Amino acid sequence: MPSDSRPETGFPLFDKREPSPTLGIAVVDAIVDVIVSGAVQPGDLLPPEGVLAERFGVSRTVIRESVKRIEEKGLVTIARGRGTSVRPTSSWNILDQVVLTSLIKHDDSRGVLDELTVVRAQLESVMAADAAVRCSDLQLKELEGHLQRMRDSSYDDEAFRDADAAFHVAVMSFSGNRLAESIARTLFERARANSRFRGVDSRESVEATLAEHEAVFAAIAAGRADEARECMNQHILDAWQRRRMPTSASTPSTPARS
Repeated sequence: MPSDSRPETGFPLFDKREPSPTLGIAVVDAIVDVIVSGAVQPGDLLPPEGVLAERFGVSRTVIRESVKRIEEKGLVTIARGRGTSVRPTSSWNILDQVVLTSLIKHDDSRGVLDELTVVRAQLESVMAADAAVRCSDLQLKELEGHLQRMRDSSYDDEAFRDADAAFHVAVMSFSGNRLAESIARTLFERARANSRFRGVDSRESVEATLAEHEAVFAAIAAGRADEARECMNQHILDAWQRRRMPTSASTPSTPARS
């Protein structure tokens, strides 16, 4: 992890790591964290390989391979003879697991989660509409099974959340839209791993969430695509607002309704 002190290179110091088979992954995660957190800015140079190798207690080869992986994520540019410079955020691969996880981790204002919710709502609402047209009787039975699990586990937070997630994943899968499913699942899984996204579910919140899923299912089962789209979109936006914890930011971002 980076400390508060910065060497002459302008790059935060790291605690030395004990050698391990996953050290390369740890190096990538740590450097991505430093970049995403804003400790280094676009245009800044990373320290030379030798400096990073010393700080992490690894070989230059590990550092070279790690920085190459970070370049593939769009965070840095490696220029022979000029060093490795940090790229602007517009170049980052936001859907990369390490990058997105770090963005959410450092999202004190919840702005990233707000944006994620809007994008996810748009994608999943389209897939809900597609599912309403495409779902077979067998798929509807599976979807209803996930809904029943939600009903049965409404007093068990973890089980309820798992059934909730399974319902959404099923709708994505039954839509037949593989590209939208891949993007939405990436966003959903990374967000679910963060406690800021999960928030705290009150009894009223659980009941509202269940009712919204019931409405989505009813629309899909009846083949009403427009209604399924609207119900899913509204559910995702409203559920996030119920879970969204207060922040210290003076003007927190709020998902726009569409």
